[in-house]
Amino acid sequence: MKPRELIATAQIPYGDELRLFRRDSDFMITLGGNELMSSRLSGSEEALATMTCERLQTDRPHLLIGGYGMGFTLRAAQATLGPQARFTVVELVPEIIEWARGPMAALTAGCLDDPRVELLERDVARIIRVASRSYDAILLDVDNGPDALTRADNDELYSTHGLVAARQALKPSGVLAIWSAAPDERFTRRLKHAGFQVEEVMVRAGRNGKGARHVIWFARAA
Repeated sequence: MKPRELIATAQIPYGDELRLFRRDSDFMITLGGNELMSSRLSGSEEALATMTCERLQTDRPHLLIGGYGMGFTLRAAQATLGPQARFTVVELVPEIIEWARGPMAALTAGCLDDPRVELLERDVARIIRVASRSYDAILLDVDNGPDALTRADNDELYSTHGLVAARQALKPSGVLAIWSAAPDERFTRRLKHAGFQVEEVMVRAGRNGKGARHVIWFARAA
């Protein structure tokens, strides 16, 4: 097998270093010994978008997407929703967007230039904290799950306080959708304690229904 090539690095604010690798036409982003995402495995990130869209109760939705990653969630939501939809994409690490517009431009396929998209290079927790009944859905894929692997400050998003802020940032029928690499019963209980009705869905990493099992929590205000 052809060895992967390191083509770029990025420092997470108050966190560790991300590395972007390429092998032929495939890309991988790693943190330490963990592969956070790969262009070969997009199924669960796309499911985060499509399954959230199935749960929307409006044809003019405003989605807040926390974490651009490789753009799988954004592109799936764009393909699912019509011209009246709005997407606010929040990415903390500027280099992630530089990679999207640079070495991964073919993969990005111009999704960031969609007029429905507003791109903010900020901490999504801060965006949520100041919002009030602003979003029809909040989609979070900023870590490997609620254990805040990439950055300790992400704990705020998954705390009871952060979940209550997310509930208040949603419109009355809004959906909070959170991606995770693994189940977490304590987090399910925390969602309920924060005032949500919770649906936990298992999805596969690959588009073909194979690969690792990932989890998406869908939560609505109780």
